[in-house]
Amino acid sequence: MAEARFTDVGKRFGDQEALAGFSLTVGDGELVTVLGPSGCGKSTLLRLTAGLEDLSSGTITLGGRRVDRLSPQNRDVAMVFQSYALYPHLSVAENVAFPLRMRGVAAAERARRVREVAELLEIEGLLARRPRALSGGQRQRVALARALVRKPALFLLDEPLSNLDARLRTSVRRHLKALQRRLGVTTLYVTHDQTEALTLGDRVVVLERGRVQQVATPEALYARPANTFVAGFVGTPPMNLLPATLANGALVVGGQRLAVPAALRQRLAAAGPRLIAGMRPEAFAPLADTAGDAEDVVRAEVLPDEAEHLGAETVVAARVGETAVSVRLAIAAGALPSRVGAPAAALHFFTEDGNRIEH
Repeated sequence: MAEARFTDVGKRFGDQEALAGFSLTVGDGELVTVLGPSGCGKSTLLRLTAGLEDLSSGTITLGGRRVDRLSPQNRDVAMVFQSYALYPHLSVAENVAFPLRMRGVAAAERARRVREVAELLEIEGLLARRPRALSGGQRQRVALARALVRKPALFLLDEPLSNLDARLRTSVRRHLKALQRRLGVTTLYVTHDQTEALTLGDRVVVLERGRVQQVATPEALYARPANTFVAGFVGTPPMNLLPATLANGALVVGGQRLAVPAALRQRLAAAGPRLIAGMRPEAFAPLADTAGDAEDVVRAEVLPDEAEHLGAETVVAARVGETAVSVRLAIAAGALPSRVGAPAAALHFFTEDGNRIEH
């Protein structure tokens, strides 16, 4: 196992900048997930690391050794592709053994290592089958086995669960996390699925248009998004973003005057008169129709015709002044409140250009 270090890594395709100034250290045995929308540079990062693309700038080191100038087979990196890329004419055992055979490993040693990794991934009973006879989950485990049999220093995963149905994806995700913990293999895992990113990663890198927006633990990413892109990308539904102003010592959010501590007012005033306030959908709770208009609560009017019932929870549309917001309530299908409110203390604040204001 080894530490992977990316320093100011960039990649251009003609005039298009796919990755810019990417710097990150993945600790020995750490699992880091890279999260972002399609086209943000996630897969480009893995292809650069594996040697399938050449860097335009920067360096990549693995275990203190610079690898970005080495051929792919000399980097000690294994990659699992989204499509699994299994050879249809080979058995499972032959697919798993293929990278060892290409490296000239003796037949007896190949057989031993194939049995070892097959037991680890619980595919011993599949070794004689061809890929076409396997389910999606079984093919995914075979692809993992083929990568792990090499005992690489760095494990790269390119959205490996995207072809699985929702139920199987949850099961395989848990198995994959337990396997990575057991092996302690340094891992870089890219996905557009925030559930995968937050549940699997020791840390999460959020990418947008080839640039890092934030690197943090899943807990910190959710609790303290670095900017409005992260705030609006992470969460289900994502954070509501509301216009806010500070004038004459008063904070106004969505047309509502809110009381905030003096220290917070000073921080907000230093950031400028026009701000952005963020509120998580789950911060709201029903308000009684007789409730007053307290200045420590952000109030919203519920639109009852726009509700999504999710079993024990319901997501509804609402309005804070003229701004539409999403509200997530711990209410099953049934009568909905006409008003909801969220404590002002739960607000996040951002500058007009989208950067977080710590408070």
